[in-house]
Amino acid sequence: MTQSALIRPAWTPATIALMVLGFMVFWPLGLAMLAYIIWGERLDAFKADVNRATDQFAGSFRKSTGGMRGTSSGNAAFDEWRDAELARLDEERRKLDEMRREFDDHMRDLRKARDRKEFDQFMAAREASQARTRKGGSVPEIDG
Repeated sequence: MTQSALIRPAWTPATIALMVLGFMVFWPLGLAMLAYIIWGERLDAFKADVNRATDQFAGSFRKSTGGMRGTSSGNAAFDEWRDAELARLDEERRKLDEMRREFDDHMRDLRKARDRKEFDQFMAAREASQARTRKGGSVPEIDG
């Protein structure tokens, strides 16, 4: 197979230079380049094998179109119990999510109230400071 790419898994001047540069900059880069030069030809076959295995693994989940509820254990009583438990857990999850939303709303209201109180205190202090400035005719000095 004739390859004309500059960087290919072979002992070319470019790959050797990149390997040496990789070792000089950060040794794992040089090691990775060395591995690519030596085993790079097998990379396409390895990638195809990994993709095929991943597709088969994911396909096994797609066959059961409902997760655990779509699969049958072969025991009707167990399947009925499992479905009832999963429904109960779904309801508990829904309740917990609702409680979380309510708590988040409560915390947001508390933060708003605290911010409003702090802002009102700031405005009162600012108005008092401005009133003193207008009364005294000069800017008050701040000790610091």
